[in-house]
Amino acid sequence: MIPYGRQSLDEDDIAAVVQALRSDWLTTGPEIEAFEKAFVGIAGSSHAVAVSSGTAALHAAMFALDVKPGDEVIVPAFTFAATANCVVFQGATPVFCDVDPSSLLVSPAEVESKITSRTRAILSVDYAGQPCDYDELRVLADRNGLALVADACHALGAAYKGRPAGSLADLTAFSFHPVKHMTTGEGGMITTNDPDLAARMRSFRNHGIQTDLHQRAKAGTWQYEMTELGYNYRLTDIQCALGRSQLRKLPGWVDRRREIARRFDSAFEGLDGVTPLQTRPERTHSYHLYVIQVDPKVVDRGAVFGRLRASGVGANVHYMPVHLHPFYRERFGTGPGLCPTAEAAYELVLSLPIFPALSREQEQVVIESVRSAVGK
Repeated sequence: MIPYGRQSLDEDDIAAVVQALRSDWLTTGPEIEAFEKAFVGIAGSSHAVAVSSGTAALHAAMFALDVKPGDEVIVPAFTFAATANCVVFQGATPVFCDVDPSSLLVSPAEVESKITSRTRAILSVDYAGQPCDYDELRVLADRNGLALVADACHALGAAYKGRPAGSLADLTAFSFHPVKHMTTGEGGMITTNDPDLAARMRSFRNHGIQTDLHQRAKAGTWQYEMTELGYNYRLTDIQCALGRSQLRKLPGWVDRRREIARRFDSAFEGLDGVTPLQTRPERTHSYHLYVIQVDPKVVDRGAVFGRLRASGVGANVHYMPVHLHPFYRERFGTGPGLCPTAEAAYELVLSLPIFPALSREQEQVVIESVRSAVGK
């Protein structure tokens, strides 16, 4: 089975991990700061805070903004559950808004319609690896005194009007899960230009303790104080060593993803029943996912999914709209009809395999399998 995504690891990565294992530090050591410093060069931000997952990154962002019970955060319905869960973790309410049907990116007009006196932040999602309309979202945020947070877990290596993901919002979350652009096994990062927000997130990832062991050693003291309720969201030196090694190869991997996407675009152009998602102007897409929409008037999406899997192509569906999950229906009373475009898209989308190690032969298998599955 050709998976929809998978990690790329080489001997340099293995050597970096072995070196970390042989060092004096397995966690809270020098590799964390080294990884964070290397990451800001890719992200275009002043600060980067490494954490244990993309979900932890989103949670840290909500904590840093002091999102709390009674607050609302606007979240696109078409995303992974963690985007909304991070709001619930803080006791606040996610307010789901609809997306643009051609790109499945959050609609600024829909965002504007959801703003109330309780809104604390806008949480955008760079679905599939394409940045949202950040100029419009920034105007909305500034006009209404809101924070702008980017879930860029799909968008490492992407850019909007020449500005890299990581520099487009007040806080930006990334994921290093194995199917993403690079991996630390599990892991995440939050970028920001605000030193106070960065400091708050560093405390949050370490139980809410204001000083770490290195700061205490420098000050010659053993004393520490937990000033807020935090979590153990630390990333290990082992993982950060792998991350630094992976980061050096990121530009080539993103280029390879774009090359595969161009070939798929060309192959599916004019193919009846199949429409790739639209790429907006002035975006540099990084293609965590390659998503097609299947026209139900031509062919059944479920049948296409089954035929692709039977032919060895690991197609997948990303995502069920969050407001349709049982937890959100029961806790917040959401349900069908709330975000009709997202709900309609859920019935149409398929994610096709795309990752740097996908061979030209495998690309052709995917293309021919899609054509066969839609009866062409």
